[in-house]
Amino acid sequence: MLVLKRIQTIPAWALLSLVMNGLLFLTVLLVMREKPEVREQRSSVLPQANASVSEPRLVADSAILPQLGMQHRLNYQQWISLLRREAEALAARDPEHVTVLLGDSITLWFPSALLPGRKTWLNQGISGQSSAGLLERLDLLNSLQPEVIYIMVGINDLVWGKQDENLLRSYEGIVRYLNRVHPQAKVVVQSILPHGAENSTWVGRDRLLVLPNSRIRAVNQELKAIADAYDVYFLDLHPLFANGEGNLRADLTTDGIHLNHSGYLVWRTAIALFDQVELFPE
Repeated sequence: MLVLKRIQTIPAWALLSLVMNGLLFLTVLLVMREKPEVREQRSSVLPQANASVSEPRLVADSAILPQLGMQHRLNYQQWISLLRREAEALAARDPEHVTVLLGDSITLWFPSALLPGRKTWLNQGISGQSSAGLLERLDLLNSLQPEVIYIMVGINDLVWGKQDENLLRSYEGIVRYLNRVHPQAKVVVQSILPHGAENSTWVGRDRLLVLPNSRIRAVNQELKAIADAYDVYFLDLHPLFANGEGNLRADLTTDGIHLNHSGYLVWRTAIALFDQVELFPE
């Protein structure tokens, strides 16, 4: 009885962290049991410069997609047009439990097969996206009535030398807009992930080396403050992806900034648990 009372006094976020870390450990064990050739195939470097279409995207109606070759590359405005068409096609169907992913290439390459079930997912990620760019294209969602909106953006701002104040100002604008236009939606601000520091192999490695992960942690604290101020949710993914030195774990990344299959499994687990514990507790 005493143990039960003690458990009841533990904050929900602490229980969530314990459960996620436990499932993270099990996930890593399962990945390690895979055949080496399977792990290597899943760990191949993901595209990150200009977003390219290499497989069908998760959309409401695949017939609206242009016939794109394997190596066809879209410019930014073409991606905007594609995302608008995807959102409008989904709105026309008006399905239940619409959940939107907003962000950059890390969001864009979230494997659709790993997204939690019993939801209608719309991935609105664009490679290279900045916080200011995301703010400018939020009207793409105006035709939708999303249930949940997950946001992860900001690493490109920091990598390309934007000031923290500019990033945070854009983030406030993003949250204000979503609260005003989609008052029914549960908005979830997700922390910016760490990078791999000296172990990174990304083409922009030099830029990562001058961006300390301590700065990312400080920005994440400011993002949490914004989430609290505007009464939206904050999902702190940083501890799940950081090693003892505070850098992105080598077993969860392809190049020190983008995620591999194992990294997306961790993210998927975190989203699924957050959904059950924080967003829709029974």
